[in-house]
Amino acid sequence: MVPRASIGHILFVLHTHLPWVLGHGVWPHGEAWLYEAAAECYLPILRLFDRLEKERRKGSITIGITPVLAEMLASSRFRDGFLAYVDGRAQRAESDRRDFAAEGNGHAASLASAWSDFYGRAKADFMGVYDQDLIAAFARLQNRNRIEVIVSAATHGYLPLLGRDESVEAQLAVGIASYHRHFRRSPRGIWLPECAYRPGYVWSRPVGPPQTAPRPGLEDFVARHRLRYFFVDTHLVAGGAPIGTYEDRFEERRLDATRSPTGLSPNEPHTLPASGRRRVAVLARDPRSSVQVWSADYGYPGDGSYLEFHRKRGREGLRYWRVTDRRLPLKEKIPYDPQAATERADAHAEHFASLVLDTLREYYEATGRRGVVVAPFDAELFGHWWFEGPRWLEAVLRKLEGQVAAVTASDYLAAHPPRSTIRLPEGSWGQGGHHWVWLNDDTRWIWEHVYRAEDAFIDAVRRPRPRSDALGRRILKQLGRELLLMEASDWPFLVTTVAARDYAEARVKEHVGVFDRLRTMLERATDDALSADDESWLATIEARDSLFPDLDLKSWGPER
Repeated sequence: MVPRASIGHILFVLHTHLPWVLGHGVWPHGEAWLYEAAAECYLPILRLFDRLEKERRKGSITIGITPVLAEMLASSRFRDGFLAYVDGRAQRAESDRRDFAAEGNGHAASLASAWSDFYGRAKADFMGVYDQDLIAAFARLQNRNRIEVIVSAATHGYLPLLGRDESVEAQLAVGIASYHRHFRRSPRGIWLPECAYRPGYVWSRPVGPPQTAPRPGLEDFVARHRLRYFFVDTHLVAGGAPIGTYEDRFEERRLDATRSPTGLSPNEPHTLPASGRRRVAVLARDPRSSVQVWSADYGYPGDGSYLEFHRKRGREGLRYWRVTDRRLPLKEKIPYDPQAATERADAHAEHFASLVLDTLREYYEATGRRGVVVAPFDAELFGHWWFEGPRWLEAVLRKLEGQVAAVTASDYLAAHPPRSTIRLPEGSWGQGGHHWVWLNDDTRWIWEHVYRAEDAFIDAVRRPRPRSDALGRRILKQLGRELLLMEASDWPFLVTTVAARDYAEARVKEHVGVFDRLRTMLERATDDALSADDESWLATIEARDSLFPDLDLKSWGPER
């Protein structure tokens, strides 16, 4: 018989990430991404959990904040830029309101007023409630066990395809050092970028000159850093066809990683053996609930009542239309109705809660145990791509309270340690379930640059240098930052999805150019001095790409 209360658990996992954009353009690609996410996603999520705290309601979630994003949110450049951004958006909303009122369009004028209030509140909360420090706000929620913040690779490098073990090690070590600095504690879990996993085997670089060698599985790197768990897509545990993420961005569905069902359940944790008798827990995405959010065909965000993301008033304008029908041209969209959207968000929350309950009941009836529904999503979906997403999430947590325990991953694993030891195949949560999104004919050139830069940097770090060579180490540290930025999974992803292809290609070429000039500068730097031109240029690059100020060259292995 199914128990009446708390028949299982739900792990909401919001993966929060953006690439380093400070100093690299503003609009349409660049810093605007960061400001939009802060106003539309991060502030609403903070408010949501502050409300639950104030009301003493139950419900905790796991949030992955990538180190590169934490570095940006903690920057004074972000704080200044964000305040200017919300002021500009509020002014645009007020201008729209006056225009709509002059046209006699009262409904549109009220929507413009709502936007004005939205950005006004964003500014007021950012300055007054959160003291211009969003990272500190997330840290406070973590200290109250309302959320658990997990770490990720430093710049969201696509770990299975990195060409050197030293590069994987550095992505983790630098990321964890950043986490320590911002959250004053050690992370317990990690979000592997793109849920991409590679087991140990004799591996060869997929592009460029082959370099074949045994490589340890990612679980060995994770365990070595005392991280206890990570997440994977359903098919890596249960088999079958991969669900695929962002499938609406591709014309055809790929099934690169399809395999026979394994009989293993995504509704329970599993463990991977790692070197040194360590073990790492693995939590797999629940397919039944996740598809309701991710599916391009029938996922909640595509409902006709929700705010249309793509149609805006003017080049950088605000949004005043609803989805209406995904098949309609943008010019045929009808005006947004906030009340209708609110009603749909509540209805979708009810539907999602019922799916979670059904899944957990079925698992209990089959096993006699309380199961878990792992629901991982990109945090930027909630409020940015799906404007009503934060309301939906809060409604789900409220509806499940008393029936399903919404807990953090660490709390769940402490109470329910894995019962089975498994081995995982290679794969990701991307289209096709393997690496295609990040490695294909359009992105091979990126990996050629990455592999060349990895080899050059590690060779430079290991080359003997006198201890007094402060200038050499200064240049090496900036070389390391540029390599980490070059390795970001965002660039091949954006090239493949064509979402911001020109920007991504330009960013890769820019970091490659900076890397190469730094290498040349390192070779000719003598007597702890640079030419005036080189000194000025280096200072400019250090100020622009200023992430990880405490970067340790030993993250790539011992120096010589």
